[in-house]
Amino acid sequence: MYIALLGRQPALGMAELEKVHGDVKWFSDHSAVITTDEFSIEKLGGTLKAGRIVATLPRGDWRTSSMKLVKAYTDAWSGVEGKITLGISAYGFDISPRDVQKTGIVLKQKLKKLDVSLRLIPNQEIALNTAASHHNKLGLSSNKVELLVVRARNGKVIIAESTGAQNITALARRDQERPKRDAFVGMLPPKLAQMMINLATPDNADKDSRALRILDPFCGTGVIPQEALLLDYDAYGTDLSEKMIAYTQTNLEWLKKTHHIDEHTWELKADDAMTARWTQPIDAVACESYLGQPFSAPPSPSKLTEVRGNCNKIITAFLENIGPQLESGTPLCVGVPAWRSTDDSFTHLPLINTLEQLGFTRHEFANVRNEELLYARDDQVVARELLVLRKK
Repeated sequence: MYIALLGRQPALGMAELEKVHGDVKWFSDHSAVITTDEFSIEKLGGTLKAGRIVATLPRGDWRTSSMKLVKAYTDAWSGVEGKITLGISAYGFDISPRDVQKTGIVLKQKLKKLDVSLRLIPNQEIALNTAASHHNKLGLSSNKVELLVVRARNGKVIIAESTGAQNITALARRDQERPKRDAFVGMLPPKLAQMMINLATPDNADKDSRALRILDPFCGTGVIPQEALLLDYDAYGTDLSEKMIAYTQTNLEWLKKTHHIDEHTWELKADDAMTARWTQPIDAVACESYLGQPFSAPPSPSKLTEVRGNCNKIITAFLENIGPQLESGTPLCVGVPAWRSTDDSFTHLPLINTLEQLGFTRHEFANVRNEELLYARDDQVVARELLVLRKK
């Protein structure tokens, strides 16, 4: 069993885990327990850290958890040769970074008496941030360890050995070093693209003999096709703009040179998502559709009505066009706009209430509500609402 520590918007990470792994349950507000034999953080956009569960306490404060941790790892590492690098991260405890550091120092002193050398990563907060875990390569080898100590609201505690943190260096590289970028069309973060592809995971993802193909009908500069190729899919991208298709082609050629994706193919074509005729196979659809104009402050009611109506018209026409071209059961994840009001509530597209008439059913998650599937920074007016659908 594994525990996953989720990102700033945990509902999105939880939905992704549920779609990929199935047997998933909340443990705390920002963590989930996954019943699985294998777990790869590299393929997940919404998980910041993950660890293999090594101990659970039915109830425990930091002192109890700390004592158990020190005893267990003094015994486990008593005969280890070579230096161990250790980070300790606590979640859900009402303690200070000094308390966490003290636990590490006690363990270090006990191991020193046994001639075992331990380097301790200092805690600025009670949990190491993702960057500290990643840059120190914690969880990636037997002598670079991060212990995740997570407490739920009911007092239950999980101790896990990290199997790695989100590779922020690789994500930044794929975002910033691509040769063609265009701020005007908006830039989809690679980790959100990963999440969207995973939310559109086809049921036959592990069984089919051929590589499955993901369609992005609004491909822009090609972030979703890029991430699809890295997740072992073939990619199919279309866009209204010839310029965007040229940008995507350049970016995917760069990806092929830098990331060795030779076994996977892509197809690109300039086409209007409202009228396009796509070629088969289409095993899944993942896209960020038309989001309308950006806003730095909530728009006036009349402006919102105008923009919302325009977006609704375009995206409805897209869904009406693509529906008959998909086989029954085909999964989709479509990013659509939702607008933040001054009271922090969101205004949604009218089409969300007519998805059944358009020929789609919304996926029902066991652990999250569909209205929680919103991706936005705190200061962002136009959020991305993720519609996880299935063709009827």
